[in-house]
Amino acid sequence: MNDFSLFASPWWVNLLVTVPFIAYYFWRRRGGLDIAKQTLLVTAIFAVAFGFVEAAVVIHLRAAVGFLPGYHGTLSDVARLSSSAGQVNSLNNLPQSLFVVEFFREIATMVMLACVALLAVPERREPRPFGGAPKGRGAAIFLWTFALWDIFYYAWLYVLIRWPQSLTTPDVLFLVPVPWYAQVWFPILVSFLTLIAVLLATRKTGKNLQ
Repeated sequence: MNDFSLFASPWWVNLLVTVPFIAYYFWRRRGGLDIAKQTLLVTAIFAVAFGFVEAAVVIHLRAAVGFLPGYHGTLSDVARLSSSAGQVNSLNNLPQSLFVVEFFREIATMVMLACVALLAVPERREPRPFGGAPKGRGAAIFLWTFALWDIFYYAWLYVLIRWPQSLTTPDVLFLVPVPWYAQVWFPILVSFLTLIAVLLATRKTGKNLQ
């Protein structure tokens, strides 16, 4: 087990922990979020499935660079032999060609999540002050989907190959514009706080989570 590390790198990645609090403050000042239960449910299902896709891509990438022992056998073999394989090692040994593909794949991932958020917001003729949606609903759905996708990405990886070994396992969170490094607990914490912020702000409307 790795020693606990409080900070992510680069330094500005640590500011992500403020996003749920800032977003909740914004949403509450505007009377809460008017998001239907069905919208939250459908985007949650998408996020869980997308988390599996992301986990599968990472597993394939580790196999491609030789950091997934046992992948010629069963998933049990992979889980037994490769639980110590890490994203940081995979990135350090990633050929330049694959690094470029990964860089743009992550940008494409954010575009996909943003498109889902925009499609989930009904069109209304009213001012759209934040995130391209009334009262910040588009931004809220983006953050909601992103948070669930991130949590289930790690959950699926653990189910499939028993990684990460613990919440203090180091990971590469993102590559744009430079690689982001942190222990696994950090993105999971930010994601859980984000889910709580969306749910609390939605309850403020008194309509949709009854």
